[in-house]
Amino acid sequence: QVQLVESGGGLVQAGGSLRLSCVSSARTFSSEVMGWFRQAPGKEREFVAVINWSARNTAYADSVKGRFTISRDNAKNTVYLQMNSLKPEDTAVYYCNTPIIRGPDLQWRPGDYWGQGTQVTVSS
Repeated sequence: QVQLVESGGGLVQAGGSLRLSCVSSARTFSSEVMGWFRQAPGKEREFVAVINWSARNTAYADSVKGRFTISRDNAKNTVYLQMNSLKPEDTAVYYCNTPIIRGPDLQWRPGDYWGQGTQVTVSS
């Protein structure tokens, strides 16, 4: 069983920045594909970003490209999401997830393990 613990959410004004962190209990963290999803009120959970084990490959949802950066520190079993130029539409609960895979439709699909989520609220 893998435990994921997120932190770093909060309330920020539009244009501001936040950095989310996710610490994993997995012994195999350094070989796992990690990522972030988010769920806004009344909406389905959606993919945000993914990073492979070596951090050489990343992918982002179109809505966050150029503003969000995913990274990882395998020595600390931690994955990060740096969020810049935040917009009110980024308001959501952000969830860490693993192992993310790409389906036959090329959509990123979540794995079995989720964190508890961290609330991000962007005011206009």
